[in-house]
Amino acid sequence: MNDFRTLLAYQKAFMLAMEIFKITNGFPKEERYSLTDQIRRSSRSVCACIGEAYRKRRYQAHFISKLTDSDMENTETQVWLDFSLSCKYIERTKYEDLIEKSEEVGKLIYFMIHNPEKFTAKSK
Repeated sequence: MNDFRTLLAYQKAFMLAMEIFKITNGFPKEERYSLTDQIRRSSRSVCACIGEAYRKRRYQAHFISKLTDSDMENTETQVWLDFSLSCKYIERTKYEDLIEKSEEVGKLIYFMIHNPEKFTAKSK
């Protein structure tokens, strides 16, 4: 079955979101309703927006719009990673690894935004 789960951007974003989930289990309890929830939400939203974009692929403008939302959420995730590093909740090596993975997701989203015809449904 060909669906959004086959998209490399979705797969990599999902793996990153799960890695962030596991790491944030070790964040202080006082961060639960701020940093922890925010970074989990934004990283998961990257995937959700890719899925939504796929379902809107019949309409190129809607497809691109949802992908730009995904790109925005990916950038927000990077901001929360910056805070996680500055608050010393993650080591620099882990931070750099997560940022690198996020940048890779961003490049895949960028490609989709600038090449929508490769992903959008063909009109009959």
